[in-house]
Amino acid sequence: MQPPDARYRDWPALGFAMFFPLMMSYTTFILLDAATDRGLLRTFGIGKVFQFAFPALYVFWFERDDLRFVWPSWHGVPIGVGFALIVGGLMFPLYYLLVRHIPGVEETPRMIFNRLQHLDQATPARYLGLAIFICVPHALLEEYYWRWFVFGWLRRSVPMWAAILLSSIGFMLHHVVILSVYFPGNFWTLALPLSLCVAVGGGVWAWLYDRTGTIYAGWLSHCLIDSAIVILGYCMMWDLFHPPLVA
Repeated sequence: MQPPDARYRDWPALGFAMFFPLMMSYTTFILLDAATDRGLLRTFGIGKVFQFAFPALYVFWFERDDLRFVWPSWHGVPIGVGFALIVGGLMFPLYYLLVRHIPGVEETPRMIFNRLQHLDQATPARYLGLAIFICVPHALLEEYYWRWFVFGWLRRSVPMWAAILLSSIGFMLHHVVILSVYFPGNFWTLALPLSLCVAVGGGVWAWLYDRTGTIYAGWLSHCLIDSAIVILGYCMMWDLFHPPLVA
């Protein structure tokens, strides 16, 4: 049962959790964009460790009984997979038929390649390793962070629709910064609309979490969509370089 004073204690923590990724993305992608490779990696790594440690430490300190392992199940998986296949399948025709022809987008593949070089990830093996990290453990950590903690703790204080809305907006915000960097000059035409799509995805995964009581269906769905993104990123670079990454 939620302690009487938990709402007043949780709201500052949830506010911090919702806005910290935005601040970290702004620092990493805007303020430190011209920083040294080592400085950029160190800042990003420290920020990510702190971000993902915060919910577990917070819950352990105040309500450690809520820290428990939930076994995976198939509940919700067909919905999550179906959603991911629809979204992933739409990415490629939308990019090749519409997005790639928008002025300024022709620079995006080069920006992706330059970022990979900057992070010393511009080889096939390292790109594959980075892709696996993004699609599997990082997607799991985001589901634990945004759905289990942010949505789950909001759900204790507000109606489900409000918890979905607030957690999805928080999940969207740092994507606005990242997409604005990779689609310069196209904030209204690409960065904001794509970020709203991210919010919709976050809403679906929050609904799945509420429906199933676990993050596994959302995690699998998240993995598949992130896989489509990294494959599309490789295809974008392939159009610019043949092949885009050389060992």
